Amino acid sequence: MDLIKPEKRFIKSIFIYVPITTMQTSRTQDLTSGSITQSMLNLAYPLILGNLLQQGYNIADTFIIGRTLGAKALAAVGSSYTLMVFITSIFIGLCMGCSALFSMRYGAKDYENLRRTQAASLLITGSSTLIIFAFSCYYIQDIITLMQTPQELQDMTYDYLKIIFMGIWFVYLYNYYAYLLRALGNSLTPLIYLAVSVVLNIVLDIWFIVKLHYGIEGAAAATIISQAVSAIGLCFYCWKKVPETRLSRKDFKVSRQLLKQVFSYASLTCIQQSVMNFGILMVQGLVNSFGTAVMAAFTAAVKIDSFAYMPVQDFGNAFSTFTAQNYGAGKNARILKGIKSAFGITTLFCLLLSLAIFLFAPQLMQIFISPEETEIIRIGTEYLRIEGSFYLGIGYLFLWYGFYRAVCKPEMSIILTILSLGTRVVLAYALAAIPSIGVHGIWWSIPIGWALADIYGWMYYWRKKNAMLSFLTK
Repeated sequence: MDLIKPEKRFIKSIFIYVPITTMQTSRTQDLTSGSITQSMLNLAYPLILGNLLQQGYNIADTFIIGRTLGAKALAAVGSSYTLMVFITSIFIGLCMGCSALFSMRYGAKDYENLRRTQAASLLITGSSTLIIFAFSCYYIQDIITLMQTPQELQDMTYDYLKIIFMGIWFVYLYNYYAYLLRALGNSLTPLIYLAVSVVLNIVLDIWFIVKLHYGIEGAAAATIISQAVSAIGLCFYCWKKVPETRLSRKDFKVSRQLLKQVFSYASLTCIQQSVMNFGILMVQGLVNSFGTAVMAAFTAAVKIDSFAYMPVQDFGNAFSTFTAQNYGAGKNARILKGIKSAFGITTLFCLLLSLAIFLFAPQLMQIFISPEETEIIRIGTEYLRIEGSFYLGIGYLFLWYGFYRAVCKPEMSIILTILSLGTRVVLAYALAAIPSIGVHGIWWSIPIGWALADIYGWMYYWRKKNAMLSFLTK
């Protein structure tokens, strides 16, 4: 019992003290007034910290499972993690699309329509989650087979996934309320509950696996319990602290037109996320054809890559919320100033980042690769110095994704994604087939894809700018 009491006190603090603290210190933020640059940065900081926290947790979770349960358990969890990342990306796409509408309603101070939009989004995203949940549970064995899981790992993977799939609802709820709060200018509270979830997951991993010897099922249980805490915590917070989002029965009397609008935003953003994942998988397949050294170099370099430009991705999401709130409020002049500020900040950050990556690429590769593996480090350094020199392209692209999502043009995000990744895939396969170019064709295809998508984003903006502004001033 003495071993359990600390855990009881910890869990009690999560449900009682954390909600009280967040209610006292966190609030929604009206982005339609005040400093433009500071507003966007204040919203972006917690998003960046949240991603850093998630990366740290992934490392800790991998360490605990690998050291205590062995290589087979780690492989089973790793394979399952890839699947859950894909499922989570669907929820993120659905909720991200809805969040743009939330920001517009909030910016316009139209709280009645905000609640109705929430109700419509819950009906649509909740139904989608039910379908995903039912499909995942019913076809669990087929999914394991489709993932080409080795025979000796299938039973272990099944034991893990049968529990993990029970937490799909919590993954959905957390993302739904996190994107709702971020749409209202509050990115701090989701960060706090994410931090609590991460710490609790690590504590429960140690307790279930090391102390109670529950094995891989204990790792799964720790995951869904921590997910449940963050999801329920955010629901509780929104109900108590954000009355504008408190739903009643009458809010669910939504029109067919509203359902259609919400479905359009949610589905288009979800498709964008899916297209991105599919394109990346195709490039990965081509990389694999060049052998182990290129695969290892690419794996390590992509980790550095995604970590490096993660801040501009989160800043793009903050810029999207800023734009959507001001779009709803009809403040077109403020949006124009926000565009200049956002592109200025992104330009400065990406240029400095590219310089740092170019100078320290070999040293960064050695974080993941032993110094003795000179060939792998050489290949990874070439990738980082080619692709990393053009971070400005991906930085601008994240801003365009966010901007068009915020001004009722979510279909443009899909077009830009297809241009960027489609070009990358076609060029990568075409150039890599030329012996004199080889693997370098894959590396160069990435910034070329970014550039084409950015150019189209600029051209569309200047061509449609007047029409969008005239809409805003009606």
